[in-house]
Amino acid sequence: MGFRVIKTAIATLIAILVADTAGIPGAMSAGLLAILGVDVTRKRSLRSVSARFFASVVGLVLCFILFRFIGFQIWVLIVYILVGFPLIAKLNFKEGIVTSSVCVFRVFNGGDVSFHMFIEQILLLVVGLGSAMLVNLVYMPKEEDRLASIRREVNRLFATIFQHIAETLRNPEDEWNGEELILAEKMIDNGVTLAKRGLENQVIHTDESWAVYFYMRREHLDRIESMMELISQVYRKMPQTELAARVFDQLSADVLEPHYTGKTEQRLRQLEADFKAMELPATREEFEMRAAILQLCRELNEYLNISKRDKKPLKAGREKAVLEGK
Repeated sequence: MGFRVIKTAIATLIAILVADTAGIPGAMSAGLLAILGVDVTRKRSLRSVSARFFASVVGLVLCFILFRFIGFQIWVLIVYILVGFPLIAKLNFKEGIVTSSVCVFRVFNGGDVSFHMFIEQILLLVVGLGSAMLVNLVYMPKEEDRLASIRREVNRLFATIFQHIAETLRNPEDEWNGEELILAEKMIDNGVTLAKRGLENQVIHTDESWAVYFYMRREHLDRIESMMELISQVYRKMPQTELAARVFDQLSADVLEPHYTGKTEQRLRQLEADFKAMELPATREEFEMRAAILQLCRELNEYLNISKRDKKPLKAGREKAVLEGK
């Protein structure tokens, strides 16, 4: 918000100075239009400025018709609002209703519907909205550092979550309040918001890698929540729980890697093979817990499939590092 205020101040100053230097009457109006035109992202700025400009042109044409044939009466402004606002909204220029109103009220105060007045209003629009768009296009704060920081924190939280899962499998009586799950969800939501804003600031070249990463983590979190429900059904230590815990130990390390290593997948495949070689459960209690662990393995497999889909394999990462001379 602080940076947007600075941009607004700069755009307003530019608009007033340009309008005054060019000798366009109503330089302060150009500043007001610049204030209305400043937005939070480049793409939003382009859409907003376009909508405001065309809405203002429609409003000017309509008000010139009304003022010429009916006159400069206060109630004519009410007619303009009743007719003009729905018309502008129907033309998909809803964002420009306020901007168009500024132009219309300026024409009303001037009491002039000449061609010269119309051109004067268009010039003010070009200067005011153009200054706002220029400031927006020239510089927008990059979110790379914040996104990288959030990614590191999310990875750390995931690693801690998997450590807790491993500890719970080894010791079902171990108590964990799940605080990291709540924090991870909050951080992922923040990351998604920042990633979307970053995409909105990319006008020519679009890099969706950050959005892909945080959506991947959101899918991961859904799988982890399903895992937690299954782990709650394992209330006694068994040989199978120790084997499953080792898989999550490996995952706790792999989640910190930028690439998909495949190590956890190898351990999971070995665990599934060991399960098939084991004798069948002797009691209903053992059957239910082993079934929960087997289902846990399937959820983990889905988790890994998501990682393989959205994370680059380790081999590709190494090849890239070699090409870059790292």
